[in-house]
Amino acid sequence: MAFMIAQRAFIKVYLITMVEQQRGYGYQMLEELRQQFKDHGYSPPQSEIYRALHELVQEGVLYRTKQLKGNDPRVDFQEIVLYHFTDEGVEKAKLYKKQVKQDLDRCLGILHKAVSDNFG
Repeated sequence: MAFMIAQRAFIKVYLITMVEQQRGYGYQMLEELRQQFKDHGYSPPQSEIYRALHELVQEGVLYRTKQLKGNDPRVDFQEIVLYHFTDEGVEKAKLYKKQVKQDLDRCLGILHKAVSDNFG
């Protein structure tokens, strides 16, 4: 078992939650995560966001659809990739989040002990 949770597992949980809430496409998710963690000194790398999304697709949790970004296709021809749950994806996502929650709880315990023992 790893000492701390892997960055990609951490990112995947957030991406799954964003898909549950139907909140956007890859770059939009990246920018939202960067904003959320800015005050904590963490900026998720763009490459990790896209690797995590790719893994979730490979694992059968998500699938992609393409759509034009703007409402008027004559003005904006940029395509975006939206992510959705596969038929089995909702259950797979719940299981994944449950496993990561256990890892996060373990990591929190380790961190709280370290702070208490060394700075308490």
